[in-house]
Amino acid sequence: MLFSLQGKHILVTGASSGIGKAIALCLSKQGAKLIITGRNASRLKETFDALEGSNHLQYISDLTDKTSLDVLVASLPPLHGVVFCAGMIDYMSAKQINVDAMRKLMETNFDSQIALYQALHLQKKLSKGASLVFISSVSAQTAVPATLSYAASKAALNAGVRVLASELAKFKIRVNSISPGLVETPLLEHENMDADSLKQNEAKYPLGLGKPEDVAHAVCFLLSDEACWITGTDLVIDGGYLLHT
Repeated sequence: MLFSLQGKHILVTGASSGIGKAIALCLSKQGAKLIITGRNASRLKETFDALEGSNHLQYISDLTDKTSLDVLVASLPPLHGVVFCAGMIDYMSAKQINVDAMRKLMETNFDSQIALYQALHLQKKLSKGASLVFISSVSAQTAVPATLSYAASKAALNAGVRVLASELAKFKIRVNSISPGLVETPLLEHENMDADSLKQNEAKYPLGLGKPEDVAHAVCFLLSDEACWITGTDLVIDGGYLLHT
């Protein structure tokens, strides 16, 4: 085991594929009892069936829909950890930004994450000493063309993490974020990046592109008792990408 999560109930959103799926699988190997959510039923079931251990739960949920979110939260046991991994990306140059698309992106990447935290808190689902981990992005710290909306949503998330960490410290609840660089996931393939573009991007990473498991291992640490004195921190996992920005 990396860091034992034995007996801890942990919610993972966005667990149907990519980084979220890798996180769920990693946490199950550390003994956690998982509640996983996503919007795609068949892909979420694939994650669920691959989990190690027993007594896990799965819920189809759209966190941008208040009714769906409230139903999810009401069904949850008291939680020792939450991984906020649901999100989306959309490339739009600043001069061509579609306001509706920008609002949808912000709603998914920021608004729904804070709404979930709020519902968990108000319904008393966060145990004393719980750990909250938000999946952000190095895009919040860079200036890659056509990522204005996405970068802004992740920068907002990072700012929110620091405020939440300050507010929740009195409950011994820790709040941190993880900012990955470019990770090889199905989402990357969906972005229609051709081989040459992918090779050019990979060249910017001294240690090469990341794997979903690289992020998952860091999540395991932040959820564990070994990270009990860490809060309000954004952990960058980027294979050295920011060294040259």
